[in-house]
Amino acid sequence: MEEQGQGCPGAGGGPRARAEGGALESKIQRAVEFKAEGSRCYKEKKFREAIGKYHRALLQLKGVQGRAGAASPEQSPRGQGHGPLTEEQLRLVESTEVECYDSLTACLLQSELVNYERVREYCLKVLEKQRSNFKATYRAGIASYHLGDYARALLYLKEAKSREPADTNVLRYIQLTELKILRCGQRGGYKELIA
Repeated sequence: MEEQGQGCPGAGGGPRARAEGGALESKIQRAVEFKAEGSRCYKEKKFREAIGKYHRALLQLKGVQGRAGAASPEQSPRGQGHGPLTEEQLRLVESTEVECYDSLTACLLQSELVNYERVREYCLKVLEKQRSNFKATYRAGIASYHLGDYARALLYLKEAKSREPADTNVLRYIQLTELKILRCGQRGGYKELIA
């Protein structure tokens, strides 16, 4: 009866490890369900409800990431395992997190009083994991524009344009941003930023 090693890393899946793995799997599943409910609410134009569902999904994922250690295989030191999560679970956690933040930005932009600071923050979280995400890049540009950070807005918008050259919304925001830069005399600041 050798149950003493069950709390040690690499002890090989005693009852405690299996129970923890089941609890993490349950949290991941709840996060996916909350995300799906958020998507349903978004489609029904119930943006406040959708925001609540996406936040709940992210709370579930925070519990998983906190207990599993690193959020992705790249963040885990070699040979140290990443807690009881499998590679598939890690991918699901990351994709769910990215989709929630991406969807949150869409919901926030539909709000009566848009919190552009929060929109930009969530866009940056998406771009940390998916640098080529068009929507997050475009929305980061919109948020920066409305926050008065025109030079940064133009950088994001031009990046979005490089991915979707014919997108009329991107082109319109680029024009608006360039006009603001000219009017505010920030042309020099823009040149410094891209130099």
